[in-house]
Amino acid sequence: MSEEFRFWVGIDWATEAHQICVLDGQRKVVSECSVKHTGEAISLFAEQLVLLADDEPAKVAVSIETPHGAIIDKLMERGMAVFSINPKQLDRFRDRHTVAGAKDDRRDAFVLADSLYTDTPLFRRLLLADAEVVILREMVRMHEDLGQEVIALGNRLREQLHRFYQQVLQLGSVYRDAWLWELLELAPTPVKAQELEAAKVCDILKQYRIRRLDAKTVIETLCTVPLPVTPGVVKACERQLTLLLPRLRLAYNQQQQNKKDMEALLNELSEPVLIDGKAQHSDIAILRSLPGVGTIVAATIVAEAIELLAKRDYGRLRLQCGVGPVTKQSGKKKVVVQRTACNRRLRVAMYHWARTCVQNDPRRKEQYVRLRTAGRRHGRALRGVGDRLLAVLVAMLRNRELYDPGRWRGAETVPKDI
Repeated sequence: MSEEFRFWVGIDWATEAHQICVLDGQRKVVSECSVKHTGEAISLFAEQLVLLADDEPAKVAVSIETPHGAIIDKLMERGMAVFSINPKQLDRFRDRHTVAGAKDDRRDAFVLADSLYTDTPLFRRLLLADAEVVILREMVRMHEDLGQEVIALGNRLREQLHRFYQQVLQLGSVYRDAWLWELLELAPTPVKAQELEAAKVCDILKQYRIRRLDAKTVIETLCTVPLPVTPGVVKACERQLTLLLPRLRLAYNQQQQNKKDMEALLNELSEPVLIDGKAQHSDIAILRSLPGVGTIVAATIVAEAIELLAKRDYGRLRLQCGVGPVTKQSGKKKVVVQRTACNRRLRVAMYHWARTCVQNDPRRKEQYVRLRTAGRRHGRALRGVGDRLLAVLVAMLRNRELYDPGRWRGAETVPKDI
């Protein structure tokens, strides 16, 4: 039990009303209530906790599963200590009080408060993030959502073209080639492709700087013998194209603009900071100086692990990124498996970071080859590379140094990836 707190609060989060349980220093229930998910109700609840603690909000410890939300922000704003825990761990704590599998909101709120009382070190304390980090976090999520939307719309567009106009697919990708979308608007069917003017096609290629194709090749490809379908299929698919193309272009343009906004915000966060009166490199600038760290990878790591970067916590950082393996040993049997209980976004970012370094950085490529030669599979070898990259990052953060490729013999400048 931690002696710095007087009251322990468990919150079973919900969309409409949150179930609350408050314990005192003797693990006795002081209060149980339900708080509606409204600004007025949450503010009133926060004030009641402050009064309960005799105007000492720092003496109140709050336990909740989700690491973000309005009620969390309000309680931290009032100076209370808020802790988060993985739902799987909470499920194990629940077994302390019932082995029959009984579960309800009141019990969960009590278990959250009681387990925080007895096992505070197992919980992760939450901190109020800077406004810029909150904005960046939402940008990262929006980029992911828009990417999924582009893929979904691109799949539908490709399916329609495959039905009656498959020659278009030979010219480029329907997922990201904006010039191909404009060409489809001019010639949405094989019949209309016969009427295409070379000058218009040439203008499109010049506008989008397409040099691998010329107007003649494009027109000849579109005018090849089309698939034999009924006229009704052609008209139906043309209507689908008319509806899909604007939506696909909008989602793609929004994703690209969102990426530019992320880059601009990262540039602001990369400005030098004053420490003991001296200008020092910021954590974000140090991270971005590493080889293979592009806009998306940097934004994801900052948005999802800014607290761990600030603490220089290599141990937890490698676990959250999924590069730290899980060892299962019993008697003479020992098995090492991939860690799946981690932050999914960090794991994806770590994969792309390691992949880019293996492709471009001689040192990381050498490490990858060495791991593969030792019998590691591709994914395991990349996680090994990622683990080493995190160790280098934490060392740089502690010394507040930018990455210097000249310090390593044979090192080269690595181009940025995603």
